[in-house]
Amino acid sequence: MDGVLDPKRTVHIAIRDPAGEFEQFAQESGQTVIDIDRFYDLGVKSVIEETRRIVGDAPTYVSFDIDGLDPAYAPGTGTPAVGGITTYEAKRLLQGLRGLDIVGADLVEVSPPFDSAGITALAGAQMMFEMLCLATESFAKRSKT
Repeated sequence: MDGVLDPKRTVHIAIRDPAGEFEQFAQESGQTVIDIDRFYDLGVKSVIEETRRIVGDAPTYVSFDIDGLDPAYAPGTGTPAVGGITTYEAKRLLQGLRGLDIVGADLVEVSPPFDSAGITALAGAQMMFEMLCLATESFAKRSKT
């Protein structure tokens, strides 16, 4: 990871179908993977608490992969897979990161050609809004110090 990311402070949430190489790499490098079964076993609140504990006070970058949402909420992605989280759960999860030192964020895997009704774009815009709010609050907090 060449010093850019601290794998021990890296958390992957709601992974449904981890590829063998990804799973092996994550495990060997000390990353935390909360797969979809564990996500639902723990519940959103506990996943937030675990994520906050792992990340701590380190600068945090959030990358939201739209295909983590169930295709009922985000069909416009290149790799739709049933059994994902809802937009409500995703919003709660992101809002639960409030107060962390968010230094940036991105949204990936939205594919307009597969999103004829605009459902995925709407969900993605909401998730990006939540992440921008987090980053703005963090920036304001850092600017005061």
